[in-house]
Amino acid sequence: MKVLQISTEDNTGGASRSAYRLHQAMLQQNVDCEMRVLTHQTANSRVAAGRAPRLFKQKVQVRLEQKIREFTNRNWYTDNPIVHSFGQQSAGIVDELNGSDADVLNLHWVPKLLSITDIGQLQKPIVWTLHDMWPFCGGEHYTPDFTEARFRVGYLEGNRPATERGPDLNRQAWEAKRLAWRNQNFIFVSPSRWMAECVENSALFRDQKISSHVVANPLDTEHLWRPIPKIAARQLLGLAPDKKYLLAGSAGGMAHNKGEDFLPQLMAQLEGVAPGAIELLIFGRYQPLPTEQWPCKVHWLGSVRDDSVMATIYSAADVMIVPSRQDNLPNTAVEAQACGTPVAAFNLGGLPDIVDHEKTGWLAPPFEVEAMAKGVLWMLQDAERIAMLSSQSRALALERYSPAVVVQQYCKVYDEALRKGR
Repeated sequence: MKVLQISTEDNTGGASRSAYRLHQAMLQQNVDCEMRVLTHQTANSRVAAGRAPRLFKQKVQVRLEQKIREFTNRNWYTDNPIVHSFGQQSAGIVDELNGSDADVLNLHWVPKLLSITDIGQLQKPIVWTLHDMWPFCGGEHYTPDFTEARFRVGYLEGNRPATERGPDLNRQAWEAKRLAWRNQNFIFVSPSRWMAECVENSALFRDQKISSHVVANPLDTEHLWRPIPKIAARQLLGLAPDKKYLLAGSAGGMAHNKGEDFLPQLMAQLEGVAPGAIELLIFGRYQPLPTEQWPCKVHWLGSVRDDSVMATIYSAADVMIVPSRQDNLPNTAVEAQACGTPVAAFNLGGLPDIVDHEKTGWLAPPFEVEAMAKGVLWMLQDAERIAMLSSQSRALALERYSPAVVVQQYCKVYDEALRKGR
């Protein structure tokens, strides 16, 4: 059996990194696997990249279509700050994929690489790993999840959010998916139970003969994502050996669903109880302008592109904070857990798949910062307790994310896809 992993990129953002890690895990477990991307960012020789060759006439047509889209969409507005993709961009690789020697196509995050129409024209068995909500929404990659959400009841003329205006591009994209994919027998893999529930109960796929599985994203838990002695990790980073350190990631507030704005509130709560005792480590961006005020000391670690350095940072921290408003199976939480660092998060989305409350971390009721602060203090105030949480976090990571475990589960899904394909 030969598998082709398909992703827009292979090393930018959580989705592409997870896709590439799955590709690597497949190769480590002796599964014949290749990867096809639009933008190649790794040195792996089994990753192919680029657009299909185009004639001059085709290039002119693509450019013209882009200009028409920009003109048509100019008056569209939404207050949803998460990225939208309306499924119109294509790298022109459908014939290449259909003519490849792959037995199974494993789609990941594919906007800009495959259009909605492209996906409907694929002729091989398809397994689709859901890194966000786009496959069953309109153009949204994340959208609020509630009983009457459009992805649950359908993108109707009368249920558009009041804060959207201009052409209903989300409805247009959803209708395009409904028509283009009506004959595709997708098999979905969701890294979290929440995402699986969303796709199974979506208006787009609820009445189709889809199959859905929950399989975590793999991590190299043996050689890379593993605990480093805390004292040694702190020495490498120039941190105090006896301080309490919390760790969080940041994209500069650009990802509303990641809940970065909760961090100052959390640190204010902790500073009020234990003044000067707890400091914050932030990776992902450098120190902002001095106008931004924090209630505690913050160490800005900047952008970290080396996984071994990142594993050192996780190991140096006492607790990883993941204050997401909405999330699938965030890599930061999984990586921290593999390094033996317990996680504090809100009890929503895919976070309960990672955090076993009071065993591998703390789950607070959604958006109750005071309750999260209580959990952080509960973990930090007892040395034996946090050592136990660390040990159990590592054990759970080995059980769920090790390549041998994840690849075995994926191979069963691929076998199912082959049977359906026949």
